[in-house]
Amino acid sequence: MFWRRHQMGKLGSAAKVGFFLATRQIKRASIWTNVLVVCVMVLTFLNLVVVSGILVGLIEGATQAVQKHYIGDVFITPLKEKNYIERSSIIMKTIRSIPGVSAVSGRYISSGNVEAEYKKAKKNSNDKGNEVSTTFVGIDPIDEDAVSGLSRLVIEGEYLNRNDYDRVLVGGMLLKKYLDYDSTTFPALSNINVGDKIRITVNGNVREVFVKGITKSKVDEIDRRIFFVDSQFRGLVGRDDYNLGEISIVTKQGVSPFVVKQALLANHFDDYSSIKAGNEAEPKFIQDLRNTFSMLGTAISSIGLIVAAITIFIVIFINAVTRRKFIGILKGIGIRPVTIEWAYIFQAFFYATAGTIIGLVIVFGILKPYFDANPINFPFSDGILVATASGTLIRIAVLFLATLIAGYIPVKIITRQNTLDAILNR
Repeated sequence: MFWRRHQMGKLGSAAKVGFFLATRQIKRASIWTNVLVVCVMVLTFLNLVVVSGILVGLIEGATQAVQKHYIGDVFITPLKEKNYIERSSIIMKTIRSIPGVSAVSGRYISSGNVEAEYKKAKKNSNDKGNEVSTTFVGIDPIDEDAVSGLSRLVIEGEYLNRNDYDRVLVGGMLLKKYLDYDSTTFPALSNINVGDKIRITVNGNVREVFVKGITKSKVDEIDRRIFFVDSQFRGLVGRDDYNLGEISIVTKQGVSPFVVKQALLANHFDDYSSIKAGNEAEPKFIQDLRNTFSMLGTAISSIGLIVAAITIFIVIFINAVTRRKFIGILKGIGIRPVTIEWAYIFQAFFYATAGTIIGLVIVFGILKPYFDANPINFPFSDGILVATASGTLIRIAVLFLATLIAGYIPVKIITRQNTLDAILNR
């Protein structure tokens, strides 16, 4: 026990003296050298956090858009063997009675064809003309807007109201003028504007309707659909039983989606539908993309970390070599090598701390608020900067570990040299 206390005392004394020496070295060093090394640490920190944050944010922006404008906090769909949600009226009534629910929208779903310029004569029997297959959705305009903010996604024309008849919203990805590419996989209509008449065919029924508005959201489930007022759409598709194709729920602020989900499961509604929280309803390919981009960001950031470690190694090594005689004198007057090593470790710690603090201010004080307010306009999402507290702390720990190792190795090499040779610069 005495020996252990003695060793701890010696270690503490070495650390104190090492801290004193490190402070003097930093104060006496060229200010530009200190600034340069700190800048390298700042850039390394930004590389670790921002690069991976932007790559993950590219997918996170798409995920948030899908949840905000389509899935909601809780998403209910038919069972695999069904085309609709059985007992939809009872489920909707129960949902509205749950205290944690802020808004709910029921959607009637059916597929069919939409055709423009259908009065023009076709060149031959194989010519499909200006026609595409799509999904038709019947909505309550007020309920849907409360859940998905659909009215804010109308870029041309006007949003639907409950009294609209033979008026529809058309998704932008169904129109060539809003596509940046021409693909046979995703055909689109040409020469369509607000106020034009289009012909839809659904469940064998044919109807001519007017385009009241056009939506654009970077969410395929919105931009490749045509929206009707539900009261008309039910009659069009023969949905007299009021059974829905989708139900999207938004919870009140602070209420977990799983609370609402459990309330629905408690009523055994999972016997008639598939009930998922928002993150559970995410397509698997989005989760895979998020993991892939995270790994890619980590790989790119690791290169910057290696560069920073090499920079610290070079700076500390040059500093130790130029002060080799001074280190020899310190050893000659009885300063132990471990004390000198502590001095350079503290020096590396200072650079890492200064760079991290400045980096944190830049990321959380400037960049993240900026990207939250001004997302990056990618073709398929509004990219944000994802920087979580836990993820940032892990990166800080890795940065400090690499920096301290890079600061320890060169001074260890110098202190192992013969004391007399160091004093005489031999």
